[in-house]
Amino acid sequence: MASPVARTMIVPLIVASALFMENLDGTIITTALPQMAETFGTTPTQLSIGITAYVLSLAIFIPVSGWVADKFGARTIFCNAIAVFTVGSVLCGLCNNVAELAAARVLQGIGGAMMVPVGRLVMFRGLEKSEFVTGMAYLTVPALIGPILGPPVGGFITTFASWRWIFFLNVPVGIVGMFLVRRYIETYREADTPSLDVVGFLLTGVALACLVYCFDLIERPGSSVAFILILFAGFVVAGLAAAWHVCHHDHPVIDPALLRIPTFSASVLGGAVFRVGTASLGFLLPVLLQVGLGMTAFASGLLTVASTLGSFAMKLSASPILRRWGFRKVLFGNALISAAGVLVCGVFTESTPYVVIFLILLVTGFLRSLQYTALNAMAFADIPTPRMSAATSFSSMFQQISNGLGVAFAAVVLDLVVVARGESLSDIPVIDIQITLVLMTVITLASCRSFWKLPVDAGAEVSRHRPASS
Repeated sequence: MASPVARTMIVPLIVASALFMENLDGTIITTALPQMAETFGTTPTQLSIGITAYVLSLAIFIPVSGWVADKFGARTIFCNAIAVFTVGSVLCGLCNNVAELAAARVLQGIGGAMMVPVGRLVMFRGLEKSEFVTGMAYLTVPALIGPILGPPVGGFITTFASWRWIFFLNVPVGIVGMFLVRRYIETYREADTPSLDVVGFLLTGVALACLVYCFDLIERPGSSVAFILILFAGFVVAGLAAAWHVCHHDHPVIDPALLRIPTFSASVLGGAVFRVGTASLGFLLPVLLQVGLGMTAFASGLLTVASTLGSFAMKLSASPILRRWGFRKVLFGNALISAAGVLVCGVFTESTPYVVIFLILLVTGFLRSLQYTALNAMAFADIPTPRMSAATSFSSMFQQISNGLGVAFAAVVLDLVVVARGESLSDIPVIDIQITLVLMTVITLASCRSFWKLPVDAGAEVSRHRPASS
């Protein structure tokens, strides 16, 4: 068994490898859709069901991941989730029509829904609280590589080999991952697990599926507004029913009582608002640089890589920053600066030097990654061990929603701004993108309230910060 110091690195990196596999797969498939459509004799638009089926599976099964981990053991579920995801990848590579692809992607989604939340649970249970920040920093690095490598790797494979190999790439990663899980991660399961809240699971699954599908349709040009509204109504009805049910059930699939813990509540709710505001940059920046400022896709892509490079730099800085100032000051102050970073992106013009844009995006990437690391580490600072599985499912569900909502909300706001100003959606002026960035800045600032309300010594055992008053 590895030493405690080695485990601080090994366990997060094992979990990060699973997250890398999922993120790479999620971005690489979009590049291969035209070639896949040609093979199946259909269109890339119809093949988008492969992406939708995966995202819907994630939304439905993430809430139940904590209960499954408690019932059958976190290590067992994590290892099996990697196996399911890998088998789903193989089936995706072997499919010959749209129906087979959708079914294989559903299987992948089930594996992914268990793999990431349960992997995070495995990591937190394998580390001391004082190691949470370091563990989260290591967790973010390989996971960030996936979205960067996805488009170029997918383009290379589909150009010089076959699109099927984009799925077969997961096989060696999955096999190595399963071996490392068995080798380095200890077995843990709750001795007394209550029966599954089936009604809560179904209601939550329907609500999340409707909401996530709404996000997906909003981002697609030409989607039916009436159908989007029907889905949103389904989300509201199922969501209200689920909220009533979990508040009246002894052991709900999503436990609202966890929000009574200040550090968890600030991390989940404040973090969700922050993610909505900052995740919008993933959509607005390429639109601003390419449509607004006339850059090529290649130049825009090279500049936006700066955000990821900033995230890498954060890995070595998160622990000393949090030890020096603590969660409350870091989260509040960093949210203010990050909001300013979103706003600054709106002042880019055609005359702005590329090096200036690159440096600004480098800093904003560092700040966002620091915030995410701090939020994820603080979320579990005061969670009792028996409730850690439920907390993992809860936080993962909110992260999935807020990340999707950030892009979808920014797209809707931009369209509304363009229409309100009487402009054409086919030729978006820079001023409309800038107005949208201002609105997303306001949303980012709204997260500060949750962080300001935290106690001065919030999560001190995790951050190892000692306030002067103590």
